Amino acid sequence: MKDYGFDDKILNPMVEEDVEFLPLLSLEEDDDHIKTEYPKTISLLPLRNTVLFPGVVLPITVGRDKSIKAVADAFKANKLIGVVAQKNSEVEDPEFEHVHTTGTIARIIKQLKMPDGSTTVIIQGKKRFAIRELITSDPYMKANIQVLDDKKLTIENEFLATVSTIKDLANNIIKISPNIPTEATIVLKNIDSPVFLLHFVSSNLQIDVTEKQKILETEDLTLRAQIVLSHLNAELQMLELKNNIQNKVRTDIEKQ
Repeated sequence: MKDYGFDDKILNPMVEEDVEFLPLLSLEEDDDHIKTEYPKTISLLPLRNTVLFPGVVLPITVGRDKSIKAVADAFKANKLIGVVAQKNSEVEDPEFEHVHTTGTIARIIKQLKMPDGSTTVIIQGKKRFAIRELITSDPYMKANIQVLDDKKLTIENEFLATVSTIKDLANNIIKISPNIPTEATIVLKNIDSPVFLLHFVSSNLQIDVTEKQKILETEDLTLRAQIVLSHLNAELQMLELKNNIQNKVRTDIEKQ
């Protein structure tokens, strides 16, 4: 897992996900319980190496001309934009075939124009969506979309128990990882919403974009949580193995 927004890299966001950075803790968490009207047509913002989840806040620097205009127009209008992950991060001028068809509607919280001509924005994921019809790619990509609701829980206790286990595993990873400050446990402790905790941990998983995209596309919340739990288990096992190897090497050296 990443270190929950405590790294100073968040102060130096990259140009549209050229390198990974850390999601910030949302002040509002998820708002699935709030009835919000979302547009049926939306501008698309393709991102490299990152999948945005509902509730999560990300700072990004937008450098491509199409994306700069898309962000500027959205900010002037309803401040909503459709964030989609690129299938191939090396594509410089992505078209519809280069992006995933499931993304997250984001609200642009803040927009800053930089001296080099790029635009730094802070966005917060709001709701999952699916692209239903492609409209235009000029001056930037726009599409008709369908807002995706999470599949209604059939056994709520199973979901809550899985998320509770995710929280415990995440805390264990924080405790034994040399790269994550212990203060990160405070962040987890202060997340009350089970759905937001699931999305926040998903954003911090040390897995590639393809795997994160699969999590985002999973409609069933319980299944989504089980997938995240599986990745966390693998991550914890790897950390424990590394620590055991380091301890053995240290012990062998001390015996010499």
